[in-house]
Parts: sequence; structure tokens; C-alpha cells
Amino acid sequence: MSDAMTLPLNHMENILITMMRIRFFEETVADSAENKEFITPIHLSIGQEAVAAGVCENLMSDDYVFSTHRNHGHYIAKGGSLRRLLAEIFGRETGCSLGHGGSMHVIDPEVGFMGSSAIVAGMIPISVGAGLSAKMNRQGQVAVAFFGDGATDEGVFYESLNIATLYDIPILFVCENNLFSSHMPLFKRQKTDKLYQKMQAFGIATERVDGNNPVEVFLVAHRLVEMARINRLPSFLECMTYRWRAHVGPEHDIDIGYRKREDIDYWKSKCPIKFLKKQLFSAKRLDETSYAEIEKRVRDEVAEALAFARKSPLPDRCTLEKGLY
Repeated sequence: MSDAMTLPLNHMENILITMMRIRFFEETVADSAENKEFITPIHLSIGQEAVAAGVCENLMSDDYVFSTHRNHGHYIAKGGSLRRLLAEIFGRETGCSLGHGGSMHVIDPEVGFMGSSAIVAGMIPISVGAGLSAKMNRQGQVAVAFFGDGATDEGVFYESLNIATLYDIPILFVCENNLFSSHMPLFKRQKTDKLYQKMQAFGIATERVDGNNPVEVFLVAHRLVEMARINRLPSFLECMTYRWRAHVGPEHDIDIGYRKREDIDYWKSKCPIKFLKKQLFSAKRLDETSYAEIEKRVRDEVAEALAFARKSPLPDRCTLEKGLY
């Protein structure tokens, strides 16, 4: 496996900056939630940043991304606006869903982020439809569906996988296996935690990677995205990772008993940002000064987004039914 010493520096820097944007953004969201600045439920992906950043670094602006209730990282990695996303979470009319969607229902077609939903596995069949559209249009686009391991408990996931393989649809299924569906661990729901092996039965290319290693995620996703773009074939990527915060909200869910502090501490030791920082430092492609400059720039971006969200107006009541199907 290659490391940050041999890969193009622009890709590694982009991935590092994207992970920092996601981390600092969601830490700000968590702080704002604790201060009761908004009332929408939030599902944070702190600790899982390498998956979104590594996969989306391989995508074009017009490729399609579909997401879940835990969508902030995917949206940011696809090039979404920090200002518009935070305004959406604050329920403001300047939000990417015009303040009507909150944290879980985000959409921004201008950057190829085609939507997210609170329904587990709900966006997966829609992503297959987008992939079919891309195949028919012959413009070289691919579709990417992000979902958690809980979505692989749903029948519609397997129906979608079957259609994608049957019709050779250019789509990458990305499973963020963080070992829990809400508060229930994977071993209580399925006989095996090797989800990628199950998907091989469909005749689809499958891979499993360390989801906290952004270099590995980037490289394997690159191969699978190119398989979709050039050969018009679907694939399944299982990324082993872990969320540091609660299933929903800014807490850590230790007090309710379904996971332990030592488990969280272990996964924090596998922080994807620290991993890539260490690799770039070891390769002498980044130093303390340049890293500090990047960190300050990203923190300033997030601070500006927070100021924008706070000062943005709430939607007018007359728009309440706008956009309903």
C-alpha cells in the first residue's frame, strides 16, 4: 500500500483540509447544540472523516453523491458550502435546503450533492436511479451512495445492489461500518461483520479498507470510481470506522451503556487527521508552520460560517409548503 510519501501532494493536502473542515465544523455544531442555538437533531461523523474525504477526492463536480442522516462530512467533502450547511442546521433561509430540512435533509445539486434522508437506506435506490441516468447519458458521471452498516439490514439495499449489478450501473456503494445501527452493535444483528464478503454473492467487485486510513480509502476508492467511470460497473466499498459522539446529539453515549469509554479511546487513538498529519510530517511534505497555517485558515472558515448562520433570517412562513412533493 502506498503512503503519503508517494502520492501527489495536492491530493493529500486536499484530503487533510477536507477532514479538518469536517472535524472543526462538526465540533462547532456540537458546541452550538449544547448551547441550544438550534433545535434540529444532529448526527455527527467526528472520527469518520477519512471516508468522506478519501472517497470524494476522486469525484468530479458533476458526479452524484447521496447520503444519510449522518451527512455533514459527505456534503463538505463533495464541495458543499460551510456557510449554507450551517445556516441549514440553524434553520435559516440561506441554508442549502432553504432552512426547511435541518441537519438530516440536505441537498445541493450545484455541487452534485443530490440529497440525504432520515430513512435508513432510503437514498440507496435513488442513487441507483441516478447511476442509471448517468449510464444512459454517457457523460462519464458516476453515482456514489454513502450509508452505514445499519442500511445493510434493509431489504431495499439488496434490491438496489441486485439492480446495479444486473444492469451494470456506474455506482460505488460506500458502507461506513462504524459497528452500530443506532445503539445496536453489528454482532447482534448479523452473523458476520465482514459485510463485503456477503456482497460478493451478487457478482460485484468488493473491497474492505481501514476507514481511518485516508490514504488507503483514497487509493481503493480511486480504483473503484474509475471502474465505474470507465467500465460502467458497480462496486462495494466497506470502510471500517467509528463515530466518537452519540448516535444523535453532541454527547458520547457512554452513560446509556451500549459502548465503553475504552472503545472510544481506542478509536480516538486511530484519529484519521493525526494519521495523515504524521505521514506528511514524516515524508517532509508538511511542517508545523504549514500545518498551523492550514488549521488557522480552516478554523477561520468555520468561524465565518457560524457568524453567517447566526445572522441569517428565518424562512418566511409563506414558504412552509414550498418544495413539498
